[in-house]
Amino acid sequence: MSTGRIAAGTAMVLVLSGVAFAADVVHKALHFKVGKHSMISISNQYGPVVVKPGAAHQVLVTAILHSGKVELDQSSGSNRIGLVSHLLPGADETSGMVEYEVLVPPDASVTVHSGSGTVRAERLRGDVTLDGTNGAMEIVDCADDHVHVRTLNGAVVLTNIRNGHIEISSMGGDVVMNRVDGPFVQVSSNSGKIQYDGDFGAGGVYDFSSHTGNIDAFAPAYASIDVLARSQNGAVLSDFSLEPKHTPFTAKVGSAFSGTLGMAASSVRLFSFSGKIHLKKRQN
Repeated sequence: MSTGRIAAGTAMVLVLSGVAFAADVVHKALHFKVGKHSMISISNQYGPVVVKPGAAHQVLVTAILHSGKVELDQSSGSNRIGLVSHLLPGADETSGMVEYEVLVPPDASVTVHSGSGTVRAERLRGDVTLDGTNGAMEIVDCADDHVHVRTLNGAVVLTNIRNGHIEISSMGGDVVMNRVDGPFVQVSSNSGKIQYDGDFGAGGVYDFSSHTGNIDAFAPAYASIDVLARSQNGAVLSDFSLEPKHTPFTAKVGSAFSGTLGMAASSVRLFSFSGKIHLKKRQN
């Protein structure tokens, strides 16, 4: 057989394979009616999940199933919607992928369980709970809600969260917060870094702790904070001239410091076992 015929045959096989794969892709559109403060739950092992605000009393779901190796199970109660990507035997991260875009009422409470896929929640006013393994998690432009994030190695990014009750737990993923404030902001990390860039406002409690990860906290010169920072084996630095205060331990230069700035409206606690801690003055 000539080289040209072999190449043509190979190309035809690839084309037919592509057609077969495309034929397995399934698009689903689901519509649910719900009441006030509904609860939406999504469980997806492979693939991205995006949750956005939609119309009141309606949940609209667009799902793309990448093969016949995965099914979309759904359940509903009086004011509850559950969506589960059901993997069939032989499914892997390619054939088992499902892409979700979900529009929910702004006051809905949303829970997403994700394996390796990314998760993004934006402009919501209800409680948001994200639980993942390796996929990145992003929450943007939310206010007046409870935010709970738990991840193994996925990066976590929170941007423009106002008046939030926030709890984040990470093993190895970095946690980055920009313009985040609320009465309670708690972040716990094992080896991932923690970065905060905000004004520590709302007279809240900000509690950041790590085992080996570094903690960088950026604040403006006008911040009103009561700070306590300590690392057992890492360096501890501050760009601010703080008013000293009594501490339950000896404030050793280079490994611990405490003090107040302004009216000390918010409490800031920065602790690490061996990570470096740096309270930085934002230059703007």
